[in-house]
Amino acid sequence: MNFRDPAQYTEDFISYLKAKNPRENEFHQAVSVVVESLAEFLVKNPRYLQAKILERMVEPERVIMFRVPWSDDLGNIHVNRGYRVEMNSAIGPYKGGLRFHPSVNLSIFKFLAFEQVLKNSLTSLPMGGGKGGSDFDPKGKSDNEVMRFCQSFATELSRHIGPNTDIPAGDIGVGGREVGFMFGQYKRLRNEFTGVFTGKGIEWGGSLIRPEATGYGTVYFAEEMLKMRGDSIKGKTVAISGSGNVAQYAVEKVLDMGGKPVTLSDSNGTIYDPEGIDRKKLEYVKILKNGYRGRIKEYAEEYNVTYFENQRPWSVKCDVALPCATQNEISGEDADTLLGNGCFVVAEGANMPSTYEAKHKFLEAGILYAPGKAANAGGVAVSGLEMTQNSMRINWTREEVDQKLKTIMVNIHNTCVKYGQNPDGSVNYVKGANIAGFVKVANSMIAQGLV
Repeated sequence: MNFRDPAQYTEDFISYLKAKNPRENEFHQAVSVVVESLAEFLVKNPRYLQAKILERMVEPERVIMFRVPWSDDLGNIHVNRGYRVEMNSAIGPYKGGLRFHPSVNLSIFKFLAFEQVLKNSLTSLPMGGGKGGSDFDPKGKSDNEVMRFCQSFATELSRHIGPNTDIPAGDIGVGGREVGFMFGQYKRLRNEFTGVFTGKGIEWGGSLIRPEATGYGTVYFAEEMLKMRGDSIKGKTVAISGSGNVAQYAVEKVLDMGGKPVTLSDSNGTIYDPEGIDRKKLEYVKILKNGYRGRIKEYAEEYNVTYFENQRPWSVKCDVALPCATQNEISGEDADTLLGNGCFVVAEGANMPSTYEAKHKFLEAGILYAPGKAANAGGVAVSGLEMTQNSMRINWTREEVDQKLKTIMVNIHNTCVKYGQNPDGSVNYVKGANIAGFVKVANSMIAQGLV
C-alpha cells in the first residue's frame, strides 16, 4: 500500500478489503467511508500505519455462527441461523445489539459491528464493539413461538457472552419481549443474575430512558449542529422514517423542542401528515406499533392523511430529515430530492441509512450531516449507563439518565467538531466522527501490544 498518498492508500486498502472479504457489500461500504475519512490523518500519523491498526480493526476478533432450531405452535420444526460478531475489545467488553430480521447476513453484521466499535468509542464509555442476531422474523409469530426461538438462540449464545465479555442489547426485531426471553434463559442456564443484556425491563435491572435513548439522542445531536449556525429545531418541519422505538421517540423529542414531525414509515409505505404528528397521534402510533404490531397505513386511515405505498418519506418537503429505519434507505436520488426540497439537516437515527452516493451528495452540498455512529449513539450510551447501574446495584431517575444522555451527545458533537472542523469553520461530521472514534481505539490497541 502507498503510505504517502491518501487517495492511493484509500484505493489500495479498499482493494485489499474486498479481496479478503468478497461479496460483503455492506461491510465494504461501511469501511470505505471510514477509510476515506482517515486516509489523510493516517498518512500524517504513520505510527498507525506501521502498526497495521486499520487492518486489525477490520478483522473481527471472533465470529460465531450457529444453528437455531425451534418449533412453532403446531409442532413444526424450523431452523434459523444465529450470528455474533465480536469485533474489537480494545476499550472494553463487546457491546452491541441483536437484530432479528430475514434480510441479515454476515456482511450486515460485520458492517454493524465495525460501526459499533467507533460509535462506542465516541461515547467515551468503556465499551468495545460487537453485533449479532438471526434471520428469524418475529413478525406474525405468537409470543410462545418467539419465546421458543429466543430460548434456543440464547442457549448457544450464552456460551459466548457475559457481563465482562460481551453484553448484547436489542436492535431491529428485538425489543423488551425478546430481551426478556433471552435474559431468562441465560439466567436459567448460568444460575446467575447479572447485567449480561441491556434493554431489560425496568423491574429487573433495566434503565429508564433506554427505549427513548436512540431517538432522543439523534434529536439532541441535530439540535447541537443547528446551534453551530445560531439556529434550533423549533419551527422546523421534520421528516422521519421508521415507526419503531427510534422513530417514535425522535417524534417525541422533536415535539419537545418545538419542531413539526410530518412523516413516519414502515416496510410497506409512508404516511404524510402536513398538520404534524402531535402527541395524541403519537400515542396512537405507540399503541399501533408496540401494542398489537400493526402497520403504519392504519394511521393514514385513522387520521385521513396521505399514504405513499411502497415509498420512503424523502419526497416530502422538509427542513430536517431523520432516517430512523434501516441501512441504505436514502439513495443518491433521494438525496437529490431532499436537497432540492430545501432539506439542510440530516441526522442518522439508523445505522448507515444513507448510501455511499447519498453521503457524498450531502457532504458536497455542505449541509449539516451527521453519520449514524455519532447521531444514533444515544442508544448504546444509555445501554452503557444501564451496565453501570447494574454493576452498582442502583437506579437513576429518568431526569438523571436523560441529563447524562444529553451530556454524552453534546460531548460527541464537540469531539466531532474538534476532529472535523474545516478551515472555513464548517464541520465535516463524517470525518470528525471517524477520526475521533478511531484514535481512542487505535491508541488502546497500540498500548496493549500485538493482540
